[in-house]
Parts: sequence; C-alpha cells; structure tokens
Amino acid sequence: MKLHYEILKILLLLLICSQINAQQVKPPAPYGAVPTNRQLVWHDMQFYGFIHFGVNTYTDKEWGEGDEDPVIFNPDKLNPDQWARVAKEAGMKGLVLTAKHHAGFCLWPSKYTDYSIKNSGVKDRDIVKELSAACKKYGLKFGVYLSPWDRNNAGYGKPEYVDYYKNQLTELLTNYGKIFEVWFDGANGGTGYYGGAREKRTIDARTYYHWDEVRALVRKLQPMAIMFSDGGPDCRWVGNEEGYAGKTNWCTINVDRFYPGSPNYKELTEGHRNGTSWIPAETDVSIRPGWFYHAAEDAKVKTPEQLVEIYFNSVGRGSNLILNVPPGRDGLISENDVKSLKEMHKILIETFAVNYAKGAKAEASNVRGKSKIFAASNVIAGSKDKYWATDDSVTTPQIILTLKKPATFNRMRIKEYIKLGQRVEAFAVDYWKDGKWELLDEGTSIGYQRILCTKTITTNKIRVRITKSPVCVAISDIGLFLKK
Repeated sequence: MKLHYEILKILLLLLICSQINAQQVKPPAPYGAVPTNRQLVWHDMQFYGFIHFGVNTYTDKEWGEGDEDPVIFNPDKLNPDQWARVAKEAGMKGLVLTAKHHAGFCLWPSKYTDYSIKNSGVKDRDIVKELSAACKKYGLKFGVYLSPWDRNNAGYGKPEYVDYYKNQLTELLTNYGKIFEVWFDGANGGTGYYGGAREKRTIDARTYYHWDEVRALVRKLQPMAIMFSDGGPDCRWVGNEEGYAGKTNWCTINVDRFYPGSPNYKELTEGHRNGTSWIPAETDVSIRPGWFYHAAEDAKVKTPEQLVEIYFNSVGRGSNLILNVPPGRDGLISENDVKSLKEMHKILIETFAVNYAKGAKAEASNVRGKSKIFAASNVIAGSKDKYWATDDSVTTPQIILTLKKPATFNRMRIKEYIKLGQRVEAFAVDYWKDGKWELLDEGTSIGYQRILCTKTITTNKIRVRITKSPVCVAISDIGLFLKK
C-alpha cells in the first residue's frame, strides 16, 4: 500500500512539473506586421464570387459612358437567388455585387439619384436587397462594389461628389445587413456624360475622395468589413486580372506606395518582404474574357481545368480568389458558366477528399522548449489553433512525416500560423525514394497557405526543410493530396 502511495506521489509530481514546464515555454514573439481579426476571417474564406451586372450588360460594353437610358436595364428573368445558389454549388463562400459601376447606374433605388433601378425596366426591384437575402439563405457572405468614378453624375470631379459618394456608401452599409467586403476600384476620372457636360474630368486619386473619411465611415458602419483597393487597407489588388498571385507572395506591403489606381503592378503581385502593413492579395479574374456578359463570349467561358489552375495559382499561393460570374441579359447566370463552375468544384472536392498526411508520424529536428504545446504532430492535427514551433535560436529546422503506408500524391499544402506573422522566406520539400532523399519542390513565401503542384509521386516519407527564416518557425498544417 505504501509503495502504491509513493508511485502516486511521483506521478503527481511529474504531472505538476510538466504543467510548470508548459507554462514556462512561451510562444514565439510575433514577427513583423500581423493580421487583424477581420483579416483572419477573410483569409479563411479563400474563394468567393464577383457579380458584374448593369447597363453595360445591355450595351455590350465593359465601361458605360453614363448616358445610357436606364430603361434598357430590363432582365425578364431576374433571379439573384439563382446567382447565390450557383455560387454555393461552386464552393464559393460569398458574393460581391457591383452595386454601381463606372457608368453610375445603381442596382438599388438610391434616394440620391434618379439614375438607378427605380427608373429601369424592373423599377420595383432592389437587386442589392435581393442578393443580400439570397446570400443569407445559402449561407454566403455578401459584399458590395461601389465605383468611386461616376460618369453620370454632374458633380463628379467637384467637392460635392465626395459627399454624394459617402451618402451612397452609407445606404449600402446600413440597409442590407452584414457586409464582408467593400470593393473600391482603381479606375478614376476620364471622359463621361457628367450630367450632360460630356467632357473629360481629371482628379487626383490620392486626395480627391478623402479616403481617410471614406474608410472611417466603413469602419463605423461595418467594423468587420474588409476594404479592397490597390493599397488596402485590408486586402490589395494582386496586380493583374489573369488569375494568379506571385509565386513569391508576401502578405505585407509598404502601404504608402499605393493608392486606388496606383501603377505598381509587380509590387502588388509579390508584396514587400517586411512591409509595414499586413495587406494580403486578392486575385480577381472573370470566368469570361470580359467582366460583363457578352453573348459573343458564350463559347469562351473558361474550362473547369482552367478554373482549377487559377485556383491553385491564387488560393494555392496564399491569395484569396474572387471569380467573376456575370449574369446575362435575362438576369440569370448562363448554363455555360454554371456547368464549368460545377465541374471545377467537383475536381477540387475530389482532390481534397483524402489527406494522405492524416495519421502520419511527425518528427522535427527541434521542438520549442521540448513542449507538447508546440509538437511536430500539430501540423497534422487539423486545428488552425495548433502549430509546430521551434526554439528562438533554431531558424532552419526540418520536419519528417512518415506515413502509415505509401501514398500517391501531387499536391502538398503548407500553412504558417499567421497570427504570428509571415516568417518563412524559403523552404524545400524532399521525398524518400530508393533509400535516400530526393528533392520534390522548393519555394519562398508560405503565409496563410502554399499549395505545391508537384509531379505525381508515391512514397511513405516526406521532409520539409526550412532553408531561410529570420526567426523561429510556426507551421500549423502540412497536407498531402492527389489531383487526378
């Protein structure tokens, strides 16, 4: 009996010691700029849609002049519910609507202008309201695009227009429920109707709109909304409309170099290492050659394989993907687009259905304080709140996953614990073949996630080597998948 008591005391002492040790092992200090809570929520969305719809749909133009008769906007089968259902079936997490494009025509009955849906062929409808409700029905988030440039408004280019713009923004942010993203385009100034003046008006995009006031308004009315523009402040343009983020893609930029309409495209694609602000890239691309529906492009809808490639070149490089799917003149998304989207989703579902890293044995060359809190096994735990970390002095560690049995795969996902910043600057991946390690792939930035598209291999062991990092690592996920 005494022996049992002594054993119990020893076990209790060991438990207390382990708890004390765990408490003493502090997590890594954040490195550089880090994301806000609203940005963390946005990162998790990964893939959502864009809806370009307006008078341009009926004039066969990409940019309206601002003098189009609103009566021409007359979709006879208008059904925003269908848009949301298609988005849901495509695996999207939300939709952003062009509530007002450059022509100035509004898809809601704004009390500040007659150039809106209230004078169109569907004058009793409110598309912003209907799509917001449809998104809620299908469990999607809803966002709005409000073009700063307005080629219809007589006051554009003058101080009074800025108040008009803020008034319309207030309507959108107070009457239509929660908004997850507000999209500020970079097209600013040029020729237009401007209330009949029909002239060219030039503005300074840096100062004219009083962006500080506009952003403060968004923060006040929709605190969790992400604001998009070339320079953020929450997410940035990726610098192209082709559907890819940079192979090196830093989530940070030096924000003072950018503004809506700024020309530093390559910098936007890659970001700045050690940038002063966390402003990750959003990749915008259309399923068709144009942003608005054109019947002549019905046969030019991107194929499922093209869309999947875009996904891996955007989401797979740590960017969010916003894919434009424009409704046709009848007010419905074309079956050509629907078919391609559904097949894209099917391919992605099948690709990520099985994670071959699940159940693997994970061994790291170093674990922070030898603590279970930062164990190597955290990379396969399936929890975004757990991560493998190393001691502060260990910046080039490695981790080996030994699978339960050999697996065949060609996609590899790696994620950093971005609450602590974007830390890794270079890494390499090896696989075990014929009794030795062979290089599979290598890369630079990781960030929210990096999905490597590798050759198809079969192995029972994979190794990730961090080859360059200014600080200790914090890796939250490693996954292995097969795209057939």
